Order: sequence, then structure tokens, then C-alpha cells
Amino acid sequence: MDSDEGYNYEFDEDEECSEEDSGAEEEEDDDDEEPDDDNLDLGEVELVEPGLGVGSERDGLLCGETGGGGGGSALGPGGGGGGGGGGGGPGHEQEEDYRYEVLTAEQILQHMVECIREVNEVIQNPATITRILLSHFNWDKEKLMESSTPDFLDLATCHRSQLPLHLRNSLYAWGLLTLEHPSTMSALSSHWYFDGNLEKLFAECHVINPSKKSRTRQMNTRSSAQDMPCQICYLNYPNSYFTGLECGHKFCMQCWSEYLTTKIMEEGMGQTISCPAHGCDILVDDSTVMRLITDSKVKLKYQHLITNSFVECNRLLKWCPAPDCHHVVKVQYPDAKPVRCKCGRQFCFNCGENWHDPVKCKWLKKWIKKCDDDSETSNWIAANTKECPKCHVTIEKDGGCNHMVCRNQNCKAEFCWVCLGPWEPHGSAWYNCNRYNEDDAKAARDAQERSRAALQRYLFYCNRYMNHMQSLRFEHKLYAQVKQKMEEMQQHNMSWIEVQFLKKAVDVLCQCRATLMYTYVFAFYLKKNNQSIIFENNQADLENATEVLSGYLERDISQDSLQDIKQKVQDKYRYCESRRRVLLQHVHEGYEKDLWEYIED
Repeated sequence: MDSDEGYNYEFDEDEECSEEDSGAEEEEDDDDEEPDDDNLDLGEVELVEPGLGVGSERDGLLCGETGGGGGGSALGPGGGGGGGGGGGGPGHEQEEDYRYEVLTAEQILQHMVECIREVNEVIQNPATITRILLSHFNWDKEKLMESSTPDFLDLATCHRSQLPLHLRNSLYAWGLLTLEHPSTMSALSSHWYFDGNLEKLFAECHVINPSKKSRTRQMNTRSSAQDMPCQICYLNYPNSYFTGLECGHKFCMQCWSEYLTTKIMEEGMGQTISCPAHGCDILVDDSTVMRLITDSKVKLKYQHLITNSFVECNRLLKWCPAPDCHHVVKVQYPDAKPVRCKCGRQFCFNCGENWHDPVKCKWLKKWIKKCDDDSETSNWIAANTKECPKCHVTIEKDGGCNHMVCRNQNCKAEFCWVCLGPWEPHGSAWYNCNRYNEDDAKAARDAQERSRAALQRYLFYCNRYMNHMQSLRFEHKLYAQVKQKMEEMQQHNMSWIEVQFLKKAVDVLCQCRATLMYTYVFAFYLKKNNQSIIFENNQADLENATEVLSGYLERDISQDSLQDIKQKVQDKYRYCESRRRVLLQHVHEGYEKDLWEYIED
């Protein structure tokens, strides 16, 4: 993407005016007709080439069928359909299709530019200022419009035909002009802001009111022949070498360039770069950044930072989590559903992790945290060590003797391992604690037993989770072996179509491994009841069938005859598909009927 052209969202005034003129002519012909609510352009932007409908398939970018939702603008976090907010539970891909698009960074930039254009049709600001305002409101156009449109709208004072067509349609979209009063519209001032909130709005967004720019610029004009020192490097330059923002603070171009480069490349700042003057919080607009920076790498990084803020604030957009992938997935409504990027990565749109059916995002997040932190190390210490009752140094028992001597040179305390009491009162009961049933000793032992049981339970599920994860990595290597075997089969008078069962079998095997891996996360937080027993039986059945299929593909594939291989593999992978479907259907039925009870950490 060209750095200079790719981020230019200043609009052609002639083009805007021609649109207004054409809209005015059209209004003269249809002045008495009521606007058709269904035909109003509500700002939905479709990134498809001319001649391609929304439902057309192009390079695999449009995935799935309409899965619900719709309505509202596709741009900005406030847009999106009525499909509901981001659910916590994974969807069932066999039962429900989820419509989404995979977009490039250039297409996302186009979305952002279109969002700025839509808002600018109403508030009539410089595009760079509008971008800062939208960033302040997390790219929520509705919130910005609520804050910046006039409070003195009086629908009984002005005929709607006095407005250009494109602007009238925008007002319909924002709800500022309603069909209940089709013949009236408010009196519009020279700008679109409510004066009482205008200064507050710009102050909160850290920008100068565009209507005051000319006065500010006039106050800071100096003779071009007069040299003056830069307030950063203190070198004298002619006035023409200085530049600044509307706040009036000016610095030499070299200092500006170095300041912006440092903020962008080292601090990773994009939309929050402020004026370098001490105590000034006015933000640097995009046109100033692109004008003062000459390095194309810095420009690209700045564009990426601005685009990233747009994606992160938009609940309908999500970056692909694959390393070095710069694609974005755009959905019609946010939910915990599987989406697949063009790079091949399948992930949950809600949490961004690999697709994790049947466990919910909430529990997977807790599981990952549990695996990453030191909680289980603490459990092991609690289960296998004790603290010295005097100096509290952690001690591990390395022999059968219960007479413990602290190795801390400053302590040397002697105590009983069983009851943690001083060793002297034990008298002649060497290596045998005669206070085994005392309350304090019992409490200490109970705590240790609980820690040991919790550790054993965690290790049980963690080992099986990690085992399937490791097997899944090995299973991915099967594709190369299967490809070679498919070529051998084609040399034995089998067609290309006839040998596709091997690739299908590996696909099913990988799906089953991934499902089994996440079933152990689901089971770890699951309380025992009748439904959990059914789940464990389904899990065991799928696990057994998966191991048999894996054995066929890894061993029998080079031993049996070709026809025997085909029959065994086809029967088994179809059975695995069936058992996986049964397991997932049972889990989702439990979600719908609220049958599952969970163990809180």
C-alpha cells in the first residue's frame, strides 16, 4: 500500500458539490413523494467489486450463509445487527452458519475512510479532525452524533427539501430526521453543533475548534525573515522552517520529525500523539503526521496503528491471531462462533483463541491462566512440603523419619513432621507422633490432603489435554505421509477421487483431536451429575475411536492391502464423525437447557 496515497481521506469538494447538485435536481422532480424507508442508504459499506452482489463468492472472502442479525451500519462499534452481543458459549458449526468476510488491511482502511465520510456529511469538519473525534468515541458513530448534533432541532420550522439529498439521507440514517414528520425539518445554523456543548466536546477530544483556527493562525504569524530558536533543540532557523498545530506552538521540522518518529516507532503511539510543548494536550492530526514524516516505514507503522485502533474498537472486526497475518475478519454480528482466515487459521471470533468447541470462552480463559501461572506449582509445594514452625522455611521430607531438623543455620529447630509441634514433648515416642488426632494436626493434614487431591485432579485433566495437543501436532504431519500414499495408490489404478478418503480421514482425525483436547477443559470445571456421566461416556467412546483411526493411518496404511485400508479408514472416520457430532450435540443441549453445573476455582 502506498504510504502517501493509502491514507489520504481528504474528499474532493467538486465531487461533493456535484452530488449535492444532482441530489437537488432529483428533489425538484420528486418533491411531493414520500421517501421510501426501505430504499434509504443507511451507511452500510459493501467491499465488493462492481457487478458482484453481496452474496457472491469472490476468492473465498464471503464465508457461510446468513446466520441472523442485519440492520444497522457495518462501521463503528455501535453498528451491527440484531444478532445479539458476544455470547460466552461456542456455537455449533454443524447447525448454524455464520456469515463473515476476510478483509485485507487496505480494505479496513477503506472502511475507516467511509466511516469518516459518513459522519462528515453531517458535522462538516475537516476529515482529520473527524477521525480524532471518532477515535475519542471509540469509533461509535451514534455516540459522536448524539454529542455533536444540535439540541435545538425543531421539526416544525423548515421543509426537509431545503437540504441536499445525500445530507437528508444521512439525517434519516442517524434518526435526526424522522418519517413521522415528513414535511418539516429544523432550522440549521452555519455549523452542526449545539453551542453549549461544542467547546466541551473539542476540549475532551483534545483538538482545536475548526471555527477558531483562522484566528489562532493569525495570532501566531511572524515575519518569514526573522530567525528564532527552536524550543526543543535551541537552534536558530528562519520562520519558514517552523511548523506547528493550531494551539500555536511551533518547532523546527527536524525536531517534529524526530519527535513523531520516536512516538510511533518506539512508543507505539498513533492516535494519542500530542503537541510536544510542555503541558499542551492538543493531538497531532493525521495530515500533519504524514506531512512531517518522510520515512515510508514510519508512515506505514502510523497507518497500522490508526487502523488497529479502528479494528480494536469495532466489535464486528477482529484481527486474525496467526503470526504475521494481517487479515481482519468482519462479521454481521459478534458471537462465539468459528471463523477461518485466508491463511487457514480457524479461531473463535469472541475470544480470538483457536476454535474450542465445546468449552465456553469464559472457562477456556480461566484454564489458560491456570496453566500459565504458578498456581499448580504452589499446589505441589503445599502437597509435598511443609514450613518450619519456627522460621517458616519450606522443607521437603527426604526420608521416613518424622524427626525433622531445620537446615536453616539461624534456626536449627527440631519438630515433628506429622503434627509440626516441637520434638521434645514427644518423649520416648521416637519416629512416631502420639498426638496424631489433635485438632491442629488434623487441620494441617486435611489442608495438605486437599492440596494433594486438587493437584492430582488438575494433573489428570492437564495431562490428557496436553497429550491430545501433542497428538494433534503429530497428526498434522500425517498430511505429508498421506499425500505420498495417495500418489502410490493412483499408480495402482485408483483414480484421484478414489484416494481422497485418506485426506478426509486426516481432516476428521484432527477435528476429533481438537474436540477431545477441549473436552478435558470442559470436564475440569464440570460438577458430577447424571448428565456429566453421559458426557464422559461420549468422550470415552470418541477417544477410543480416534485412537483406532490414528492407528490405521499411522501403521496399517503401509501394511494392509489398498482395499482393506480404504474400507477400514472410511468406516472408522465416519464413526468418529458421528460420535463427535453426538458429543457436541449433547453438550450444546446442556447449554440450552441449563443442565451443566460448574466448579468455581
